[in-house]
Amino acid sequence: MPKIFVIILNFNGGQNTVDCLLSFSNISKKEFEFEKVVVDNGSKDGSIEQIRKKFNDVIIIENQKNLGFAGGNNEGIRFALKSGADFVMLLNNDTIVHSGLVKNLLEPLEHDSVGGVVPKIYFEKGYEFHKDRYKESDKGKVIWYAGGKMDWENLIGENIGVDEVDHGQFDIRMETDLATGCCFMVRSDVLKNVGMFDDRYFLYYEDADLSQRIKKAGHKIIYEPAAIVWHKNAESSGGSGSDLQDYYITRNRLLFGMTYAPLRTKASLIRESLKLIRTGRKWQKKGVKDFYLRLFNRGTFPI
Repeated sequence: MPKIFVIILNFNGGQNTVDCLLSFSNISKKEFEFEKVVVDNGSKDGSIEQIRKKFNDVIIIENQKNLGFAGGNNEGIRFALKSGADFVMLLNNDTIVHSGLVKNLLEPLEHDSVGGVVPKIYFEKGYEFHKDRYKESDKGKVIWYAGGKMDWENLIGENIGVDEVDHGQFDIRMETDLATGCCFMVRSDVLKNVGMFDDRYFLYYEDADLSQRIKKAGHKIIYEPAAIVWHKNAESSGGSGSDLQDYYITRNRLLFGMTYAPLRTKASLIRESLKLIRTGRKWQKKGVKDFYLRLFNRGTFPI
């Protein structure tokens, strides 16, 4: 019977994490074993006490400080691998899972060529980007992710199907280019081979980097539409154009691009970075400087 460890990262998000854990109550364990592991990134909001009070079957790992998305999840992955996991499922705490999620993610992983599987992800009701665009009956069926692809010219990851109402147009299982860290089940032997998240990223592009390493090792990443998650998409990072996004996306896009992009794109990226030094916003400039100074992980952003 396969053993699955579900890793849920928490940072000052106790109620979201509780709601996420509660949604697992409808998942049967008849065909597999699974352990739920909450990794706390130094929360100060009483999250851990709240979770402990509600659940007695959840393993909690407490980090003394915020290790970022990459470092925090790595603590959970490390624990899972040491504990004999066959599969590791990474899951955002601001998600609600369908009762068939685990079973349907496991099915494609029966094939040795498959290294990881991602589900179809909807916006949770009321968390759509364009709330007024949809009929009430459409809410809960608006797509956030139906596979992913990398725009190698601009080095921007794209969620396939985002903002579309699901009418079955993305119901075919297929290989996908870009997994999302929102929900991603990976074979343990693959993680042991290619490694965990790269701690240098801290936040953003770490899932794109891991996707590339899995694929370069000869494994497929599969999008499985029968596996379903709802994402609250709370924009906890401050949203597009926030100082945090300006810093980490600018710096990490350079790191990712200079690692994986074609030579022509790398040259364009260098030119763009030099222009940002002159004309970019404050934290874009700082992100570029820190990339060239090799100041990775948390870097110099004040978290």
